[in-house]
Amino acid sequence: MIKEEVGKRIKELRQKKGLSQEEFAFRCDLDRTYITSLERGKRNVSLTNLEKIAKAFDMTLSEFFDFGGKNNE
Repeated sequence: MIKEEVGKRIKELRQKKGLSQEEFAFRCDLDRTYITSLERGKRNVSLTNLEKIAKAFDMTLSEFFDFGGKNNE
């Protein structure tokens, strides 16, 4: 399901950057509990928040959704 895939992607990228959920939430201007829920696949993410998340990773939405591409290496 897409919620789980997006959550896995967020967690994977966050961990690669060496960020705690709290640090990452601060960079996104989102609540830590919201990030936790997203990573666990328990919440839908809005396009607005998805844009904040991609910006915090310094990537475009297209790069964020490149699950099997070069960004996943």
